[in-house]
Amino acid sequence: MNSRELIKEYIKFFKSKGHTRISSAPLIPENDPTVLFTTAGMHPLVPYLLGEKHPAGKRLVDLQICVRTDDIDEVGDATHHTFFEMLGNWSLGDYWKKESLSWSWEFVTKHLGLDPKRIWVSCFSGDKDAPRDEESAKIWEEIGVAKERIVLLPKKDNWWGPAGESGPCGPDSEIYFDTTDSPHSDNCIPSDGCPRFVEIWNNVFLQYRKTKTGKFVALKQKNVDTGMGVDRTTAVLQGLDDDYKVKDLWGKIISAIETSLETSYKENKKAIRIIADHTRASVFIAAEGVYPSNKQRGYILRRLIRRALRYSRILGKNEPFLSKIAEAVIDTFAKDYPYLVEQRGQIINKISEEEERFAKTISRGLKEIEKIDKLDARSAFLLYESYGFPLELTQEIAKEKGQRINKKQFEEEFDKHKNLSRTSAAGMFKGGLVDHSEEVTKLHTATHLLHAALRKILGTKVSQKGSNITSDRLRFDFSYDHKLSDDQLTQVEDLVNEQIKKDLKVTLKIENYEQAQRQGALAFFKERYGEKVKVYTVGNPKGNYFSKEICAGPHVSSTGEIGRVRILKQEKVGSDVIRIYATNKSD
Repeated sequence: MNSRELIKEYIKFFKSKGHTRISSAPLIPENDPTVLFTTAGMHPLVPYLLGEKHPAGKRLVDLQICVRTDDIDEVGDATHHTFFEMLGNWSLGDYWKKESLSWSWEFVTKHLGLDPKRIWVSCFSGDKDAPRDEESAKIWEEIGVAKERIVLLPKKDNWWGPAGESGPCGPDSEIYFDTTDSPHSDNCIPSDGCPRFVEIWNNVFLQYRKTKTGKFVALKQKNVDTGMGVDRTTAVLQGLDDDYKVKDLWGKIISAIETSLETSYKENKKAIRIIADHTRASVFIAAEGVYPSNKQRGYILRRLIRRALRYSRILGKNEPFLSKIAEAVIDTFAKDYPYLVEQRGQIINKISEEEERFAKTISRGLKEIEKIDKLDARSAFLLYESYGFPLELTQEIAKEKGQRINKKQFEEEFDKHKNLSRTSAAGMFKGGLVDHSEEVTKLHTATHLLHAALRKILGTKVSQKGSNITSDRLRFDFSYDHKLSDDQLTQVEDLVNEQIKKDLKVTLKIENYEQAQRQGALAFFKERYGEKVKVYTVGNPKGNYFSKEICAGPHVSSTGEIGRVRILKQEKVGSDVIRIYATNKSD
């Protein structure tokens, strides 16, 4: 079974259990300023986990694209990835543990054909915040899992969330496949690092909400959130010990790297895995309108591209070549993600331009290294951090000078930086997973007004390319080939504030996607929407409205709640993308 067959079978199975398929949310959370990327299927569904009604109902199934960079330094082994596809089924206050676990068992044993005797499960062992999950353990035993293959583990292993400081969370029950058929050893169990076991599925029971004060309170409704990684599960189904050997996911990409670097995967697994993984992630991130930079998402994209290039240089490739690998990524996923094909030119340009910048950076690093009398661990790390200079290259130059770099000390410097980076990244989550605060809600609605105003003044060629909202300001990216004049900025700002002064009503209606479009609702990300969508109209929905867009919210009830909007600045962030910053604060 290949990856696409797995996805098809999974969706089909859960549709037979009354689930409605929903589209993947974008990698950049549309209504969540607290995280850089969508790291799990729950991000776009948090409002519904908290009780809001989902237009597709209470039972959902999806294939969500995700990016996680917490374990970027682990990429290079057989199972870690920065970008990945995650299958999931959801219960929003509907079914609970018995149905979830029973269906999981049915799917993996009967539909995927995995040997029941080689399946292990784990459950939450309990602590001061929540009791031991005896219910799940009992259900597994009733289903037919032998008691000795049911493992109780602590919160670090069997608890999910919240992703931020506060939000939905709860115990989970994970499913592992034993890759060997040898007798069980007492000192080797799932989650203790034993390579025998591969986690293929996670059933999360979101029944708590962690408050900002650290308390765990019961949610208004109990929810089920599951996740099955496509790369890893496909590898298990094919009897592989390496995700990167799954041909329909990695074949074209690995082959393109081998050809470009004139080497083989067998000889250089770690480097080729990193180049393959980071290029795949870069393609999908770039397709979301992100440009390489030194800030937030742009920094992640830059880091991925440059890390891939560092490893190519280790293998002797000094010329730009990632655009060829990016082409292989696009070709691999073209059928399932057609927007990659539509944006092929932009994606390749972003990656190629960053390759050129990195080449110049390396040249500067070579000049800098000549100024250093003694190369040691500290100077090697500074070269690595400032110029992306590979340790291996610094070691070679040091060796030529008759000097030696202590790798252990370099790793200590690296760990300090890594811990600092993780602490900084964690700051993105301050305030909870999804900030639906009053200020964010006001500014989110303001982006609708801004979008409509830009289209009325600049023309309908303007379309949204991205947005980011905090409690202090909004950031809105749109398609346009040059900056606005001062007069145009004033016109846009005045038009937005006219609608605020009119105190126009904001209404919500759930409609079919095609019907919403026929009635004039703006929607520029078709691949992200399901059959049923939320349509927000500013003004009279049946007559002379100012704005009508397909959106997941949140929104104010009427525009008068927003307050006066001021455009702070604009900047050109791409060849055809302008970014506007605005606020509703008076100072």
